[in-house]
Amino acid sequence: MEALWMPLAAALAIAATALATGWAQSKIGASAAAALAEKPELRTTAVLMIAIPETMVVLGFVVAVLILLRNG
Repeated sequence: MEALWMPLAAALAIAATALATGWAQSKIGASAAAALAEKPELRTTAVLMIAIPETMVVLGFVVAVLILLRNG
């Protein structure tokens, strides 16, 4: 029975972080576009702010791999 839940847990680790990242980037992207319209020199900051939430998906992937490796 435990082997049945491991792939589901790994999928949930990826799905939850992907949804959270998408939501965060939608808010940051709109704000960054508005800020860049007023101050184009903020482009480096805008790119960094959009890239930071992507680390959540990478960490979710690592957790999913660890879950699957633990299963054997």
